[in-house]
This record gives sequence, structure tokens and C-alpha cells, in this order.
Amino acid sequence: MAGDILIIDSVATNRIVLKVKLLAAQYRVRPCASIAEAEFEIAASTPDLIILDIGTTCADVLAFCRKMKQRDASCVIPIIATGGFATPLERVSALEAGADDVLSKPFDDHILQARIRSLLRARDARQELRMREGTRTALGFAEASAGFSAPSQIVITSLGRVQGSDLDALPTMMQNVKISEANLTDLVSRQINRVSTDLFVLDFRANLPEDTVLYRLLSELRSRSATRHAGILALLPPNARHAAAMGLDLGANDIVCSDVDIAEVRHRCSVLLQAKQEADSLRRTVETSLQAAITDPLTGLFNRRYALPHLARLSEESRVSGRQFAIMVLDLDHFKSINDTLGHKAGDDVLRQVAQRLQGNLRAVDLLARIGGEEFLVAIPNSDVVHARTAAERLCKLIGETPFFVGPGHEEVRITLSVGVSLNDGGEAEDVVDDLSDLVNAADLALYAAKSGGRNKVSLSAA
Repeated sequence: MAGDILIIDSVATNRIVLKVKLLAAQYRVRPCASIAEAEFEIAASTPDLIILDIGTTCADVLAFCRKMKQRDASCVIPIIATGGFATPLERVSALEAGADDVLSKPFDDHILQARIRSLLRARDARQELRMREGTRTALGFAEASAGFSAPSQIVITSLGRVQGSDLDALPTMMQNVKISEANLTDLVSRQINRVSTDLFVLDFRANLPEDTVLYRLLSELRSRSATRHAGILALLPPNARHAAAMGLDLGANDIVCSDVDIAEVRHRCSVLLQAKQEADSLRRTVETSLQAAITDPLTGLFNRRYALPHLARLSEESRVSGRQFAIMVLDLDHFKSINDTLGHKAGDDVLRQVAQRLQGNLRAVDLLARIGGEEFLVAIPNSDVVHARTAAERLCKLIGETPFFVGPGHEEVRITLSVGVSLNDGGEAEDVVDDLSDLVNAADLALYAAKSGGRNKVSLSAA
């Protein structure tokens, strides 16, 4: 679904122009003329991203950023600060106050759009991490306290000479990091894969002869298992605006194409390293013993034990934000006939392949769980009737239109999927447990209607 963006700017013309551009990109937009008006809007409905102008009320704006990042309900909302920024240190002040990015006016529209997409992707990942942490806590599991923390590995590369730049000061400005240098040939030739890297700093400020140099390097780093999850910060010349916008979409976590102080580079590196640690923590949950208690051993999906408290947290998030979420109950049609004719081993193989297809076609923030023999549950945050129906129909086609191949002889098996869908009302339920029970029951009834209506169908709850 399109993101909900809050604009804070005291100049009416600026608000109107920016609103028109964002509406054209299919975002929902709420313009505000003041901090007070913005806080009222946020209390009514939490936005996905905030764009605010740092003008004459700079101190108030920075205080607003700090307050947003201190609140548990709003700390994951990305903030883009825009303004004149007379000195590089003014940019640093905005970042340290809580802005996720700063754009000097006039800024390029393509960079703004790419930055919004990048920040929304990062926000989704952080929200998923926070929700899974909360679910683990609800299950009674606590992550062991961190002991010794190995230094974060930063690799700096450049087309020219790496040494002798302002980046030489980074080791003295950052704690518990180890910084090394590599030339572009080493990165492209995969020599860097021998060492685990947390962050790549690509310094092309002095020399970027062609944009394709950046594109190729980003594609290489994101395509390899050893570097796929590393953070990437690209420092580009001020005139490389097209490369900056494209680079964000190709996988760079952060790109700067303005004259910046080394303090800003340090801050951006620290933020990316923290995000890398959080992402690593999310991935480690798959590898811990906790997974044995909350995952289905056959498909590797979450099981009912995980799904129910996760749904409770999702319902609470919906109550706070006022946004709906969808629950789907999916059931494979005539699955028993596969077990009867081809055997249970073939049936298990089909279930595994179904799980893989479903998982590959849902977002990271969506929940997918196996809750019965051939029954699955999907929960989609921030959804509505149109989005939920579209997603459910896509999953039906995903399973029904392409055959499965099982057994030593790779026998072809065709199977279809029936889906029941229910949505909450996005309001404040008096009892979260009862509300969830009603939602799941409504999805079950809708599934029964889909089965009775001929199978291979999507049915929405009438509630």
C-alpha cells in the first residue's frame, strides 16, 4: 500500500508543491503548517514518514525530532529534514537531533522519491524486528544479554587513492570499529569476501567518471551472500544526483551528494552500523533454539504458538494507529487425495513447496504461519479490503496456476488454494483477545464459504 507522508512547512507554497509531487507518486499526503498541527495529526493517525522544513523555528523543529525519536510509538518513523543548511554542521545538528536524512534546498525530486522509498523499506525492517522482539517476550523468551562485542568492520574504497582524505579521521571518532581500505578491483573481484564486512563506505567524491561504476559495484555487493547484508554508504560528487537516486534503488543504504563535514559521515556510519546489528539480530532468531518452539519443523514457517501472540501485538498496533489489518486462512483443496495416491512423503514435499511459494510472495512485515495439516495463516498489517482481496487472489493464482513436482520421478501435482479473509475495524477493541478470536473465526467462516462455493476461491468475511 502507498505510504502516508506528513509534510511540515510554514510556507504554504512549499506545502502545495510538495503535496502535488507526492500525490503523483501515489502517496497519501497530509500537509501541516506548524509543529502543533503536526502533533495533532500524528495523534490522530501515525504517519509512515515525515518531511519537515527547518526554517526560522529551527530550535523547535530539532526539539520535535528529538521528541519523536524518544517516544516508543514514533521512534521508527523516518524523518527527512529539508532546509538551507548554511553550514555543514547545521546538517549534523539535524541528524543528531533525530532526522534520518537531510536534503539541502533546492533538492532534486528524484533523490527525494528514492530517499522516501529507501527509508520506508528500512522502517518496515525495523518494525518487523520490534514486533518479533515483542512476540518473543510475550512467549516468555528473553534474548541473552550481550557480552563481548566484536569490533564492527568498515571497508573504505575509492577510485583513486584511499589514504589522505578526511576519512582518515574516522578511526579516532568511532568506538569499537576496525577500518580497512580496499581498492575497487578487490571489491569487484570478490577478494573482499574473505573478511566479514559490516559497512562499505564508497568514496567517489573526487572521481566518478561514469554512473555505471557505482551501479555495477552496488549490484555486485548486493548479489553476493558474503556482502548482501552489509551496510553501504556512498559519498558522491554534488552533481551526481541521478546516480544518487538510482543508487538508493539499487541497494545503497545511504547516499550523500553534498559537501559534508566528517562529523556527518561519522554519524551516518554509526546509524548504518546500528541498523546492521539490528538486522543481524533479526536473522539470528532463525538460527536460535527458540525457533524450535515457534516454527513448524516441516515447512520452517512460524507455527500457531508464535502466530497468536504476534496477532495480539498486531491488533494492539492497529488499535494505536487506527489502521486495519487483514487475516487470511488458507487451505489446500483436496489435499488428502495427494497423500492417498502418492503417499505422505509426496504430501510433505508439496507442503514445503507451497510454503516456499507463499513466503517468497509476501513482504517481510507480513506474517505467514502453518496452523494445521494443510492450513496456513497470513496476517497483513496496514491493509484494507481492496489490498487484502488482491493479495489473496494473487496467492491463489500462485498455487493453482503452476504445478508442483514431487518424488524421485518428479511427478507433476496440481493443487488449488481456498482463502478466507477478515479485517478488523481499525478501532479500539475493548478486549484484544475476544477481538482476535472473532477475526480468526470470521476468516474461518469465509474459508468455509470459499470451499462451499467451489474451491480455488477467495471469500471475504461479511463482518
